[in-house]
Amino acid sequence: MTFHTGKAALPLPSWAASLTLYEVNIRQYTTEGTFEAFARHLPRLRDMGVGILWLMPVFPISKTRRKGSLGSYYSVSDYRAVHPDLGSMEDFKQLIESIHDLGMYVILDWVPNHTGWDHPWVSANPEFYQKDNNGHTSEPLDAHGKPLGWEDVAGLDYSNSELRKTMIEEMAFWVKEAGIDGFRQDMALLVPTDFWEEAATSLLGIRPDLLLLAESENYELLQRPCSIQKPMAGPGLFLHFTSNHDENSWSGSEIERLGEAYRAFAVLAMTLDGMPLIYSGQEEPLTRRLAFFEKDNIGFSAYRESEFYTKLLHLRRRNQALWNGAEGGELGLLEADEQLLLYQRQAGQHKVTIGINLSRRFKKYILKQEITGRELFTQSQVLLAEGQTLLLSPWQYFVVEHVEIQTE
Repeated sequence: MTFHTGKAALPLPSWAASLTLYEVNIRQYTTEGTFEAFARHLPRLRDMGVGILWLMPVFPISKTRRKGSLGSYYSVSDYRAVHPDLGSMEDFKQLIESIHDLGMYVILDWVPNHTGWDHPWVSANPEFYQKDNNGHTSEPLDAHGKPLGWEDVAGLDYSNSELRKTMIEEMAFWVKEAGIDGFRQDMALLVPTDFWEEAATSLLGIRPDLLLLAESENYELLQRPCSIQKPMAGPGLFLHFTSNHDENSWSGSEIERLGEAYRAFAVLAMTLDGMPLIYSGQEEPLTRRLAFFEKDNIGFSAYRESEFYTKLLHLRRRNQALWNGAEGGELGLLEADEQLLLYQRQAGQHKVTIGINLSRRFKKYILKQEITGRELFTQSQVLLAEGQTLLLSPWQYFVVEHVEIQTE
């Protein structure tokens, strides 16, 4: 886990300051796997405190070289259509309208690095694609010209200026016609950074308050502002999570990977100074891996973790110390080693103190400062004096909210 302890200066949309992302796997969310069926969950998610819905790709999926019976969500055959199994374009627009009516926002998962083999560009615009040593359109290649192992998709070539122009036009379509509030960029690290500067400038010119999220381990995507941003625009935010579609399907559910520690790490992800993410089903909880290329219904029934996440999400909304970006509080470490974390975030009069035992053993800590307030999960009053010994049981955590009331 990497700590990002400096205050981020990303010009985050003002509407996103206090909100949390929730990734939606439409195909697997309900028995029907449609926009309409998912929409029935919107009031529940709103009440849980979800603010931004990230919709996994909704596009038609290529049949050529398809993996499994249904294929990958990320094998796009048409950037301006929705998969008929999910519903119609009108159904999609109605979903966006319903999300907005409930005071929530929505970003669309975009796939810029490759298309499916059925995409019209493969035959009509072969110059848009990477080529193998024989000059044939290729699956995505790494920087050394070696295949990445994604044989169900064809790699795009961003040295082609017309491709860049066309891709930005395809993205702009969803902002103008569907009214989405931003994009999550799949495998953004494989696309040249200067394309993202160009795309961001164009898209923010259409709507200045779009939320742009990159899947990347490339730090320069945090640092490089587009030309439309103010000169003082600085580093972006990290996204913190214990699960997402890749982690769940390929590495295992958070409970499979983290076992009895899954709640402790969720508290960590929800209180660090970045934007947190919840994946479809974590509030159930989803204890298994979802099939990636087949229909595999989450099977909501118990919502056993809903109260846990509701408390965290509502805390993030009401307490500015936990807000995202420059409006949120600084993160100050009080104690940190491989097994114990004690830290605070504070913005003005708003302060939250978090303690987490990240081990299977009891941990003791002698407090170097007092901790007062109300504990989030027990709602009990906390008064811990400086010099007092704090004892945390295995995987125990606490979140203490302290707000100083100013008097005249």
